[in-house]
Amino acid sequence: MADTLNGKVALVTGGSRGIGAAIARRLAADGAKVALTYAGNEAAANETVAAIEGAGGKAVAIRANAADPADAARAVEKAVEAFGALDILVHNAGVAKFAHISEADFEEFRRQFSVNVDGVFAGTRAAVNKIRDGGRIIVISSVNAHSMPGPGGSIYGATKAAASMLVKGWARDLGDRNILVNAIQPGPVDTDMNPSDGGDFADMLTNLTALKRYGKPEEIANLAAFLASDQASYITGATIDIDGGMTI
Repeated sequence: MADTLNGKVALVTGGSRGIGAAIARRLAADGAKVALTYAGNEAAANETVAAIEGAGGKAVAIRANAADPADAARAVEKAVEAFGALDILVHNAGVAKFAHISEADFEEFRRQFSVNVDGVFAGTRAAVNKIRDGGRIIVISSVNAHSMPGPGGSIYGATKAAASMLVKGWARDLGDRNILVNAIQPGPVDTDMNPSDGGDFADMLTNLTALKRYGKPEEIANLAAFLASDQASYITGATIDIDGGMTI
């Protein structure tokens, strides 16, 4: 284990699998105590906790619905209760469903905004008076915040554009406390939500990248760990693409 985050406490929403689990494991490997939330997959959350503890770290899983402001606040309270403080907040929980505007409905529009935007706001609002000065807030957004490779992604892209702009505003709001707020904007990443062997859609995304491959969750986690560390001490309000060259 490294010690770049020794003494820090992190809360990772949607940390049971995929990118969130990779971030939780990496922050723990760098020395942070990690609380992670999950919406329904308790088994996956427990597996991530077990992996962290098996490597010598400390972690706890908290059931919380990212779209519920009360759950978001409770997750923050539980994290502080478990480890006595909060230094790093990573908003990873998110949903995505692509639909052509002629078929999209308002219920799906609200569902995606509830998790991807409302949840990010509610979680940050609950955490802002708990997180210690010099802390970090990291939002997992998407390159779809500014780039759309095909039809059907308008709702998802709009939620991620909103989340990325919240980051810029919060960087101004919290700069006097030296709390750094940044967004990571991944391109295609190999997870169970968007597998690299997912047929024509996956092939299309792969071919759009300069590297001709999907990213790995661990590659996103590497950037999150950097932004959480002292090495990123002059980076705030940034939206950083990590997409294998998909949007160049």
